[in-house]
Amino acid sequence: MKKIDVLFENEEILVINKPAGVAVQGGAGVKHPLDKELPLQLGYPVYLVHRLDMDTSGIMIVAKNPLAASIWTKKIGSKQVKKEYTAVCIGSFSQKSGTIRTSVVQHGSEKPAVTHYKVIKEEQVVIPAADDSQELVLILSTVNLLLETGRMHQIRIHLASIGCPIAGDDKHGNFKLNKVVRKTGIKNLQLVASKLTVPFENGEMKTFEL
Repeated sequence: MKKIDVLFENEEILVINKPAGVAVQGGAGVKHPLDKELPLQLGYPVYLVHRLDMDTSGIMIVAKNPLAASIWTKKIGSKQVKKEYTAVCIGSFSQKSGTIRTSVVQHGSEKPAVTHYKVIKEEQVVIPAADDSQELVLILSTVNLLLETGRMHQIRIHLASIGCPIAGDDKHGNFKLNKVVRKTGIKNLQLVASKLTVPFENGEMKTFEL
């Protein structure tokens, strides 16, 4: 696995840029998870305090010792850490900013889930026809997202629910349209944990952004 970029380090935590396709935690059938590979790179163990989906790239925090892991898990759980994402979606949003409040099924039961979004760019993409059929025109929308809750696959489920699935999302999105947008060079899930605002003990707020 290629080297994982470290964006920041102090005595408690590392802020890293996780590549897409890397599972955060090991398990059955998982090769080269972050919690095993990063210690090999650093030469010391790390402790998870939150997670990103395997297919999602971007900024996340890992702790350098168990006490720090406990502290930062609580900070993240109490929403002191502000997480923002960027996605490229297939389709045009009827409202250019808003909030999605659709419940998400997690561990067999419905959980409330809230995602705030803002469209920052729309681009028209022309897909050439493979034969004599008419060319296809798609709208790709780049969206900033702020999570109020952190359910599994929440962003992917929410954006698909309003008819603007994330490009490259074959699980919750539109498989047929994903095959079409691959012709533009989009092959992977277009979701990035792009910004993290972090509080430190001295009262300083530090923002990390890709």
